[in-house]
Amino acid sequence: MSPQIITLIFLVFAIVMFAWEKLPLSITAMIVAIGLTLTGVLKPADAFAGFVNSNVLLFMGMFIVGAAFFDTGMAQKVGGLVTRFAKTERQLIVAVMVITGLMSGILSNTGTAAVLIPVIIGISAKSGFARSKLMIPLVLAAAMGGNLSLIGAPGNMIAQSALEGLGMKFGFFEYAKVGLPILVIGIIYFALVGYKLLPDHKDAELDKDSVFARHDDYSNVPVWKQYFSLIVLVLTVIAMIFEEQIGIKLYVSAWIGALVLVASGVLTEKKAMKSIDMNTILLFVGSLALAKALETSGAGGFIADTIIKTLGSNPSPLVLLFVVLLLSSVMTNFMSNTATTALLVPISLSLANAMGADPRAVLMATVIGGSMAYATPIGMPANTMVYGIGGYKFRDYVKAGVPLIVVSLVVSMILLPILFPFYPN
Repeated sequence: MSPQIITLIFLVFAIVMFAWEKLPLSITAMIVAIGLTLTGVLKPADAFAGFVNSNVLLFMGMFIVGAAFFDTGMAQKVGGLVTRFAKTERQLIVAVMVITGLMSGILSNTGTAAVLIPVIIGISAKSGFARSKLMIPLVLAAAMGGNLSLIGAPGNMIAQSALEGLGMKFGFFEYAKVGLPILVIGIIYFALVGYKLLPDHKDAELDKDSVFARHDDYSNVPVWKQYFSLIVLVLTVIAMIFEEQIGIKLYVSAWIGALVLVASGVLTEKKAMKSIDMNTILLFVGSLALAKALETSGAGGFIADTIIKTLGSNPSPLVLLFVVLLLSSVMTNFMSNTATTALLVPISLSLANAMGADPRAVLMATVIGGSMAYATPIGMPANTMVYGIGGYKFRDYVKAGVPLIVVSLVVSMILLPILFPFYPN
C-alpha cells in the first residue's frame, strides 16, 4: 500500500475518532503518530519532531508564566479591572475578542493567545463566568486578527514569499482589507448569536488537579511576587513584539520568563511542572505528525488537485474563488494553517498561471481561507492551547466554529471579487 493511501486512511481514522471522542483526543493523535511510524510513512524523528517544535516549547513556557500570574493572584487583580467595564458575559466576550483580534495583528496569533490565556483565566475567576465561554472566542479572534497585517500569521509570509518570486508583493496591511471586516463581523456575530453556542463547563470541575484551581484568598502571597509575575509577563510580551529586532525567538522569550519565575521562587518547581498540560502537548505533537504525512506523502496535494481538476478547464472565477476558499478552510482545520498555506500556495500559483488569473487574487483567497481554522482543536496552535484549560470536547469547537466559517466565507465571497478580482481590468 502506498504512503499516500496509508496517510489518507489515518486521516479518516483521526477525523472519525476526534468526532466520536471515545478516546481522548491526545491518545488518538499519538496513535496516528505511532501508526505512521510503524507503516513507514514517517521516520520516527519526523513523527515525533513536535516535541521540540517551537510552538510546543512556546506552550510550555507560557503555561508556566501564566501559572505564576494566576497563582500569585495577579491575574485576578487584572481581571477585576476588566470586569469593571464589562459587566455581562456578552460584554466580556466582545472585550476579549476586540483586544485579542487587534493584538494578533502585530504579535503573531499564537503569541497573542499565549500571552492572554492567563489574563482570561483571571477575568473568569473574578467575574464568575465560566472560562469555557471566553477561551474559544479568544482563539477565534486570534485567528481572525492574524489577517490584519503581514506578520499576523505565518501563512501570510508564505504567500508573500511566493509573490516576491514573481516580482509582486502584498502591502503590510493589505490583508486587513478582507481580514478587518471578517474580524468586525465575527465579533458582531458572537455578540448577537454566537455566544449562545459556547459550552458552559464549570471551572471547579476542571481544576480538581490543576495549578489554575480557584483560590479566593491571596492575602498570604507577598506583594512583590504578585508584581514580579506581572513584570515578567509584560517583559515577555515586549520581547515577543520585538522578536525581529532583538533576535530572540518567541519560545526562547517565554522560557526565559518561565525560568526567572521559578528561579526567583515566585512559582515552585512542582507547580511549574504541573502547569504544563501534557494532553495539549500530545494532541499537538500527534496532529503535527499527521500534517507532515499529508505533506510528504503527497496525500494533501492529491486532495487539492482532485478537487480543483473536477472544476474543468475553464471554471467561472466565482466558482474557482469559492472552491479555493472552501478547500483551504476545510484543510486548515486538520493540517494547521501554516501547513495548509504552504501546501496550497504552489497549487494556487500554478492554477492562476493556467487560467491567466491575477496571482495576488488567488493567493489572497488561499491565505484568507487558510486562516479559518475555527472548527477543530488542532487547526492552529492557539486552539490546542485552550483545549485542556477550557475542558473542551471536539464538538465544542465544531459547534462554535462552523457557523463562523460560514460567516467568514460569505464576507470573503463579497469582498474578494471587489478588492482582489481574478481578472482585473
